[in-house]
Amino acid sequence: MGERLSAGHEQDPRMSAAAAAPGAAAGSATAGSAATGTGPALARRQLREAKRQGLWTGSAVDAAARRPPHPVAGRRAGGAGRVGTVLAAGAVVWLPGGPRRDGTGERKPRIAVIHRPKYDDWSLPKGKLHAGETPWQAALREVEEETGLVCRLQAPLPVQHYLAQGRPKEVRYWAAVPIGGEFRPNREVDRMKWLKPEKAKARLTHARDRELVDALLAVLGRLPE
Repeated sequence: MGERLSAGHEQDPRMSAAAAAPGAAAGSATAGSAATGTGPALARRQLREAKRQGLWTGSAVDAAARRPPHPVAGRRAGGAGRVGTVLAAGAVVWLPGGPRRDGTGERKPRIAVIHRPKYDDWSLPKGKLHAGETPWQAALREVEEETGLVCRLQAPLPVQHYLAQGRPKEVRYWAAVPIGGEFRPNREVDRMKWLKPEKAKARLTHARDRELVDALLAVLGRLPE
């Protein structure tokens, strides 16, 4: 394909998450050379790399995945909670920038930002809870539906509360790293970019999303080396 995944460059719709796998040098690797292989083997390799870098340690999400889904306690199905509150969930999806060529450390991480044609805005992947879903289940589903990326959730990020079309909305977020999948334009999202944090903040339409980028960077600073 020959498309380079670089800061400010729009991701080619055919490019898989493998092309920007954790540990790849996001500013220099081409889609064809950043990683090889597909499917479960690729996902396992990316997960191993994520674990090596301390990006994800397992436990809570995996343990919950083995349990059947259950409704959010005290809240009605269909995305509504306490009177009129719309419940939603999402993630700040990121990739490590990879080692610097001069060996002086790591490049800045890249963050996935999406364009929604319906609203003509740049935002972070999120969506309303389905009946019987937990917030983390909704976050994983919405990220995959909007970006095509299968992710692992990491640390929770600040919960957001704001008005949407006159109704209170509560959105729970996590940091997340992709372990497979690929982006393809769809009805909800027609473009996705991998950007450095400062460029992601400049591109994002809403101040609340820019605050989540800062929260992610704070979390990354606490992850083990």
